[in-house]
Amino acid sequence: MVFSSLTLVSRFMGLARDLVITARLGASATPAADAFNTAQSFPNLFRRIFAEGAFTAAFVPSYAKVLANEGQDAADRLATDALATLAAATLLLTIAFQLAMPWLMLAINPGFGFNSEKYRLAVVLTQISMPYLPCMAIVALLSGVLNAGGRFALSAVAPTVLNAAILVAVIPARPAIDSAYAASWAVLVAGLLQAGLLWWGVWRVGARIRPTMPRLTPEIRALIAIAIPGAIAASVTQINIFISGIIASQVNGARTWLAVADRFYQLPLGLVGVAIGVALLPSLSRAISLGDHDEAQRTTDQAIVFAMALTLPAAAALLAMPHYLIDGLFQRGQFTAYDASETAKALFHYGWGVPAFVLARVLSPVFFARSDTKAPMRFALVSVAVNISLGVTLFYVIGFEGIAAATAFASWLNVGQMVHALHKRGDWSPSPAAWNKLARIAVASAILGTALFTAQLFRSQLEAPFSGVRVLGLGAKEITVLAVSLAGAALYPALLFASGGVTVAELKAALRRRPGAPAAPADLP
Repeated sequence: MVFSSLTLVSRFMGLARDLVITARLGASATPAADAFNTAQSFPNLFRRIFAEGAFTAAFVPSYAKVLANEGQDAADRLATDALATLAAATLLLTIAFQLAMPWLMLAINPGFGFNSEKYRLAVVLTQISMPYLPCMAIVALLSGVLNAGGRFALSAVAPTVLNAAILVAVIPARPAIDSAYAASWAVLVAGLLQAGLLWWGVWRVGARIRPTMPRLTPEIRALIAIAIPGAIAASVTQINIFISGIIASQVNGARTWLAVADRFYQLPLGLVGVAIGVALLPSLSRAISLGDHDEAQRTTDQAIVFAMALTLPAAAALLAMPHYLIDGLFQRGQFTAYDASETAKALFHYGWGVPAFVLARVLSPVFFARSDTKAPMRFALVSVAVNISLGVTLFYVIGFEGIAAATAFASWLNVGQMVHALHKRGDWSPSPAAWNKLARIAVASAILGTALFTAQLFRSQLEAPFSGVRVLGLGAKEITVLAVSLAGAALYPALLFASGGVTVAELKAALRRRPGAPAAPADLP
């Protein structure tokens, strides 16, 4: 709840940031938007692979075990060595990629064309943004230290710093290319501020992690052995999205269309998948270390049920009214009606992929808590291979939207492999009670989707009373799409509780700290 609530604040700021960016940079009309989105996608991919994905999988269980069994000093030594190793590796990676970026850009975006204006701009903006990677490596590890102790507030607040920095940079009206430069420099500044914030938070809770030279101790070598396959496993969705962007570079504006659609599915992914995954890993690790299979089963069932209770309605909305959302929120300035229409096609396919995106993030800790990162890695590699082959095929068969459809299908394939493996090994299968809950949640979400689809059909009638009206700078289409979204947000809890998918008592119990669970310190926000 702490992580999701603060992430929601960040997502609202991210929405404001993206509304301004798309208005300033456009999509198909200027080279700035595709270049900027490329500059963001490259460091973000490696941030998720080498920082967040790998060390969430490997570091948190190891740190929690050392903290519980050997005390704070031993845990501090492990964290210090891990931080030094991760920071050094990502710094070297950053320098290498910056030097090689003119050649790498040809592989990342072959459709940009060598030495074109978009190609040159993408190279420079990516070189500016790449130092964000080592900053985020530091943030990821320090977040793991806090999360292992049951403290989630600062790691959830950190993305807000990035959104605020970019928003401040792009609000002043400038030419599109100048705005792209300003936003890229803001990413670097935000990375430094985020690392400083998390470092302060770790010291406030009593952990003493200091800068030092990297040492390949036996503990660090063991972490690396777990982290490499864990990095691939935890980042499969992002790898698939990155590959989609490479294919999309063949179409002018397509990188930006995917980036805008990406913001919508990232909302449930961040609020639900990442938040529940972050909270689940330490809880599940404790249960497994104590040999409490019943508690591990109960915890996993609860995580899946609550994840789907919050994700299926989001999927229903994206499937029911993708164009209404994109047109109502983003079509303005340089972002044209054509851009909105093409983005909506991708958003529809991401809609049916959203539950898989979230389930992958929730199921991964079920493996990681058992120190198994190799099986999810194998599933991830199969998913990536299918995404590449299917994405290329559908791109030439049905066009741009086939890229998003392939990503969604590959994600469901990944989840299916995870569920099958857990069932076969006897580690976890949904209990009958969990299946019953999931069916009820699906019914409530289907009713919500029907209501939203009906609202889209009668869009012109809903907008008519607001014709010519401006409220806080919002016109008829913005007012109505926000009103419909808020109405859906109010309707769904009633449907959920009425169907019995989740009861009020279950919600209160899930959010209540149980005896023995780590408590957040009183002196932290």
